[in-house]
Amino acid sequence: MVSLWNEDTEIEFFTKALLDTPSDKIFYNQRGRSVAYWEKNYNGSKSTLQSRNSLIGDFTEKWTVTLLKEYAQSKNLYVIQGVICEEIGLTSASSADAALCKTNSRFQRAEDIVAIFEVKMSIVWNWEFDNPRIIKIGDYSTHQGNPGLLRSDSMLKAIGKSINIRVSGESSRNIPIIVLGNTPITESYYEKVDNLKSYGIIQGFWSVNPNPRDGFRTIKNTEKFGFIRMDTYDELVINLDSLLDLKMYFFASMTPKTRLGTIIEESNREYSVESKAERFIGLLCD
Repeated sequence: MVSLWNEDTEIEFFTKALLDTPSDKIFYNQRGRSVAYWEKNYNGSKSTLQSRNSLIGDFTEKWTVTLLKEYAQSKNLYVIQGVICEEIGLTSASSADAALCKTNSRFQRAEDIVAIFEVKMSIVWNWEFDNPRIIKIGDYSTHQGNPGLLRSDSMLKAIGKSINIRVSGESSRNIPIIVLGNTPITESYYEKVDNLKSYGIIQGFWSVNPNPRDGFRTIKNTEKFGFIRMDTYDELVINLDSLLDLKMYFFASMTPKTRLGTIIEESNREYSVESKAERFIGLLCD
């Protein structure tokens, strides 16, 4: 059974990280206690654990690959970490965190990329390391961190990277982009994520953590489903199926109404619905 993000996932991260990394590179020293985040009531001196970022980044990307592996196999696809495709702006310095692909290679052609996943996850709960024990001491409401999609710069980076892919050329127009997180989003982003979905830039911000707060249900979805919290693996599969079955195509334009009317009129002369759409997009992009 495939599991979504939970407390055991974070214990797994710390357990693996501590095998190769000193604890003071993973935990903060808060008055003699080793904690994952500064607690809300702590007002002493603070530092930043930059060394942990790369560890959690690599762990969450690999975890995402594992999460999607069974689904990929069911569709005769591969899920690949760090996909490079120069023609759509995925370079070695800015590769896709994970992608569903038709071929089993890190280097992909655009036509072989089925979906792109930008992974924005981090440690959600607060933990104390009391060697050898890793003890949960609270959820994200009890510490001073802004994990995952709650962090504004993480949201902005995901949006910026997605836009870069979208405007890289014709070959990126039909590839869905999902931002995968393990937290809710802040209220200030509710309308923004819905707009990004409506405009076709990002097909969704999905959290794969059903219970990020103890005894408190966080937002399930925004009004237009730009954000969705996946509560089960089956729900994730249903949303993936719906997304990949749509065969969408991205287009955007600032066009005078008179020109737009002419395009609609000319497109309507085509016989089939699909040919009308193709004609409309072709004229719009001329």
